[in-house]
Amino acid sequence: MILDLFKVTDQVAVVTGAGRGVGAGIAKALAEGGADVVLAARSVDQLEQTAEHVRSVGRRALVVQTDVMQRDQLEHLVAATLEEFGRIDILVNNAGGWLPTEALHTSEAAFNEAFHFNVMTAFLLSRMCVPHMVETAGGGCIINISSRAGSMVQQGFVAYGTVKAALSFMTRQMGYEWAPKVRVNAIELGAVGTEAFETWLSEDFKRENAENTPLKRVGTPQEAGALALYLASPAAAYMTGKVIGLDGGVEHPTSVIPVTPL
Repeated sequence: MILDLFKVTDQVAVVTGAGRGVGAGIAKALAEGGADVVLAARSVDQLEQTAEHVRSVGRRALVVQTDVMQRDQLEHLVAATLEEFGRIDILVNNAGGWLPTEALHTSEAAFNEAFHFNVMTAFLLSRMCVPHMVETAGGGCIINISSRAGSMVQQGFVAYGTVKAALSFMTRQMGYEWAPKVRVNAIELGAVGTEAFETWLSEDFKRENAENTPLKRVGTPQEAGALALYLASPAAAYMTGKVIGLDGGVEHPTSVIPVTPL
């Protein structure tokens, strides 16, 4: 049956930023596809909520409190996964993000931190996991969560856009170098209706965003999860080094961040 190709039964997936939003949506989708899931983030309470869903569909969940900015905690995440499950099949580098800031107001320290948070953490965790994927499972799959900000020029995104562009390009590099045993792909997300999106953005901003999106709405964490499940599954076995947009069809910024004119 064709639908069997979309299953990841008995595989072990590690998902960072899995406590809420896109990360939680991806973790839930992988569990519903048959995987056991290792949930990593700083907030244990949020991780436990995601873990409840994983267990409710009959899969095992391991909660590992993790600050991805700390190398030793990434090492602990990998070690805890191997101790509990004995293998790693799927890694989803979802943790990331950065607030928009004018270029002239973006400090060197802030730019470096944005790069570390969005790119270096994904690089380090991937490099840590890949040898174990090959050793324990014969291969594996990595999914990096990038952003349309990395392929679309817009005001105020000099740091975030640049580092997400780097993450997308790193995906292509890794996909080429680690083939054929480990596939590496990325999802470039547009606006997604996460808790942060709904809580912190004004109604005018959200309305403008939807009106300027061809599909006239924002995406959902469940839709991000569905695409991640596809990329992790045998259905995508002939895909690596690719960056897939999930953005409602946008080809230009859906809203304008005001910046101070020179």
